[in-house]
Amino acid sequence: MNQNHSYPSAWSTYSRTVFIAFAVIAAGLVAYEHRVHVLGVLPWLLILACPLMHMFMHHGHGGHTGQDHSTHRAGTTPHKPKEKEDV
Repeated sequence: MNQNHSYPSAWSTYSRTVFIAFAVIAAGLVAYEHRVHVLGVLPWLLILACPLMHMFMHHGHGGHTGQDHSTHRAGTTPHKPKEKEDV
């Protein structure tokens, strides 16, 4: 005979809820106790973000390859010569 026994999961709903509640409380306490350390690092993270943004944001326009970008100024279009009128 083939009997299918349904064994309870090691992580039942109740156990999972208790673990998540414990983890949230523990994370809150650790964050509260170490907020001075985290806030002390924030200015340095801002300073570190500047060169990182410079590196990653210059990726889109081809970098500094020495090409002539005189016609690619913001807000301008390349100069077209005027056509002569036929008389």
